[in-house]
Amino acid sequence: MYSLLLRLRLARVSHWLLAGLLILGLGGLAASLVSRQPAWLLPTLAVPVGVLAATRWHWLYYGLFLTLPFAREIALVGSWKIDVPSEPLLLALLVCVPVALLAGPGGWRQLARREWRHPLLVLPFCLLLWAGIDTFFSVDKIKSIKYLLAKCWYLVPLLLGSLLVVRRPADFWQLAMCYVSSAVASLLWVLPRHASIGFSFAQVNWALQPFYLNHVIYATTLALLLPFAGGLAWRASNRRWHWLWLGAGGLLLFGLLTSYTRASWLALPVAGLYYVVIRLRLTRIVLLAVALGTAGTVAYLVHNDNYMRYRPDYAQTAWHGESFIAHLRSTYKLQDTSGMERLYRWIAAARMVADKPLVGSGPSTFFPEYKRYTVSAFRTSISANYQGSTVHNYFLLQLAEQGIPAFVLFCALVGAALLTAERLYHATQPHPELRRVVVAVALSFVIIVFHLLFNELVETDKIGSIFFVALALLIRTGTWLKEADGEMVRW
Repeated sequence: MYSLLLRLRLARVSHWLLAGLLILGLGGLAASLVSRQPAWLLPTLAVPVGVLAATRWHWLYYGLFLTLPFAREIALVGSWKIDVPSEPLLLALLVCVPVALLAGPGGWRQLARREWRHPLLVLPFCLLLWAGIDTFFSVDKIKSIKYLLAKCWYLVPLLLGSLLVVRRPADFWQLAMCYVSSAVASLLWVLPRHASIGFSFAQVNWALQPFYLNHVIYATTLALLLPFAGGLAWRASNRRWHWLWLGAGGLLLFGLLTSYTRASWLALPVAGLYYVVIRLRLTRIVLLAVALGTAGTVAYLVHNDNYMRYRPDYAQTAWHGESFIAHLRSTYKLQDTSGMERLYRWIAAARMVADKPLVGSGPSTFFPEYKRYTVSAFRTSISANYQGSTVHNYFLLQLAEQGIPAFVLFCALVGAALLTAERLYHATQPHPELRRVVVAVALSFVIIVFHLLFNELVETDKIGSIFFVALALLIRTGTWLKEADGEMVRW
């Protein structure tokens, strides 16, 4: 009798919950139509999200990657903006993942002890902890607190959530299928628009709207998905699916080439070189060479103010928006406006580090704080920076905003990920299914890291999501490998 009453009570609660969500959704839709304000659609989105969160929260995880290429920014109250539907889904997962860890079967033991202690899990949360401490010294605490909140809804759903959802290699390939197929679907909108203006270099950003903010995010997304498309084609047992995923990869490559994004073009051969590096076990040597080369370059530029030799000629520095060939030519002549503007901000960031080496200016405070540290001799025609963009180098941004501790932690995270990928590549030789995962994830991660030398993309939903998923997959592949070496495991 008690069990019957309990079932009736739960059913009644479910009915009331469903009714409440339905009223909330219809109200949001009506308010959006009346006020012509897209922000009121958020309650409507809350209906399916709420139902799935209460029943099959794993679907929200896959739904995130299925809708990620179509996410667009909408304005909320004041200066607040949100990417829809990606950030509402991340917020829902921010609730679901801790609940699943605490109340799910096995509780926190759903993750192996070695996974909880893995450097690729510990280091990101150490970065979050330092950012929290550094917020106390921030020049703008409101901005820094917003940064901390955003960091939470990336780390918890995408790092911990991936470890909960991706229980076998097939789960990862489902994620890859969701993201690649939806990105290809977005290209069916972008490419015809771009073709209608003759694949114009000057108007490429127009063709991407409304799904991609600019050509950098668009090109980086396509570049990081190419290893996933290749992996899907590699593992396809059916010949038809093999050619289908190869075709998807070809379409991604065509979109990348017509994006006219120099960093994304270079990222592909860099990823190829990294594949050679891990095959030859040269990652440690390459990391050491990069560290020494960077230190030597900085020492040379600082000595006797040698960096002043590279100041641009304001009259000759220009943006060649109508001709991509002229744009490339101005790049190697150090007359490209965007390249020289990067140098302008890098110098300002270096001076910020010299002023506050331990704590920096605070998370998410580079703009407009950097303007006090600029050197006028490097000023360009776009230095007014009406868009409020930052330093265009994520490593230097960590130094300028959060000081040496954050920089060291982030470099340690990247180095640990690259070394882990190399070790797993060779350890998984007897297990081709695991090796395919390692190769796809490692190459995608390297492509993202290369872009971080020129842009800040870790907090961008379309790119940062794969950054943290890659870390989770490297952790989980180690567990799969241990299980496979210990006993026969069915994947």
